[in-house]
Amino acid sequence: MAFVVQTRRGRFEVREARSTAAGPRSRTLTSFTEFGDEVTAKARARAEGPIDAAELREAAVRAGAAVAGPPVDEAAREALRRVAAGEQLDPMLRTLLMDALVHAEPSVRGSLEDASPVPPRPRVSDAARSASRWIGADPAERGRALEELLELADALPLRRRPDEIGFPRLRSA
Repeated sequence: MAFVVQTRRGRFEVREARSTAAGPRSRTLTSFTEFGDEVTAKARARAEGPIDAAELREAAVRAGAAVAGPPVDEAAREALRRVAAGEQLDPMLRTLLMDALVHAEPSVRGSLEDASPVPPRPRVSDAARSASRWIGADPAERGRALEELLELADALPLRRRPDEIGFPRLRSA
């Protein structure tokens, strides 16, 4: 039986439990900082018993480990980040990508009710378009941006308000 534990140094380990004459023991199959397919493959290669990938992934989530998304999601994040940064796609690749996204299999695209040949172009808000630059950003880059934003807020002058705002006083009769 495989399980995931966090180490004192903040890493995670996939361990396998087994019974011995001296009692239950566990041995480390692999250690990682981010759980992904390569962690599952390495653990399976070193394990004595079978390992279910879905159960191991759930164990990693329960232990609090970062879990890598599917490779296609990572590629989409990287492409969105680069396009938002101003890089241009080759026109032929752009056409092929748009066509692949529009004509995806219904099971990939969503429900079968959406099986029209060309779905309407999705509406993307300006806020979502602006945020696409940060989809693939690492925590260090996000932290630097937050520091710059806080420094900007500190540099803005404060406008002191007088104690009284100056509205006419209402007198009761």
